[in-house]
Amino acid sequence: MPDVKEEFGALPWRCPLCGGALTGAEALRCEKGHSFDRAKEGYWHLLPVQKMRTKAPGDSKEMVAARRAFLEAGYYGIFGEALGQLALEYGAPANAGKALRLLDAGCGEGWYDRCIARAFEEAGRPLELAGFDIAKPAVRLAAKALPAGRYAVASSFSQPVRDGWADLLLNIFSPFAREEFLRVLRPGGRLIYAVPGADHLYEMKAVLYEKPYKNPVQQVEYPGFRPVGEREVTGQIEVPAGQLSALFAMTPYYWRTPADGAARLAALPGLKCTISFRFLVFERE
Repeated sequence: MPDVKEEFGALPWRCPLCGGALTGAEALRCEKGHSFDRAKEGYWHLLPVQKMRTKAPGDSKEMVAARRAFLEAGYYGIFGEALGQLALEYGAPANAGKALRLLDAGCGEGWYDRCIARAFEEAGRPLELAGFDIAKPAVRLAAKALPAGRYAVASSFSQPVRDGWADLLLNIFSPFAREEFLRVLRPGGRLIYAVPGADHLYEMKAVLYEKPYKNPVQQVEYPGFRPVGEREVTGQIEVPAGQLSALFAMTPYYWRTPADGAARLAALPGLKCTISFRFLVFERE
């Protein structure tokens, strides 16, 4: 088997059509002639049309903008701080002294990546970051906000990432694409999987639903991964009316809440909410 580094070079990407090496700087090209131009914002579109269920998959431009405004306001500050600490603690490059290769599967508009990049810069540790998301409006913002990162429009279940590229993989509130995660993460690499804690946004659910519920706290096994760490952070935030709609749109409740529940939330002058996050850390066997 050819050496991965020699075959693919430094780029994290592989061709989404044939799986071959992608080379280049602005325009990426594989040996079979498939070519992908870099957008002016600095990302690549690596989601083939035949794998798109809709013309514009993922979150809309308006939803992405609302999420960015909410996150940039600092409401999830304890999340960003904990994520940066965990990445420093559990992330280790395959070769000592080299940059950590971090892959964010479902990067959204890149706020989480910027938290990690800031933590690595303050610690004086080199970082090579790549991320992708199925929503083009989100990837566009991520690439503009962090030019040092490499970003692409792509799906978690068909990742245009070469085998074993990542030392550390992020999966934040996104589906667990186990087979693809095993493929793109090197043996011994780590995965940080972020999920809501039991009490996360409970007060919001008490407004939306007649019978609010706590999130289940499960210990799930994923073949090919072994658990190596876990951390939970909890806090309280006060969200004014102008940001409540943005927070609501960031949650899965947005898609399944009855109209009367959404109307009750919209009528509030603000809401004090619990935020709680669980970080599950796994190592690829």
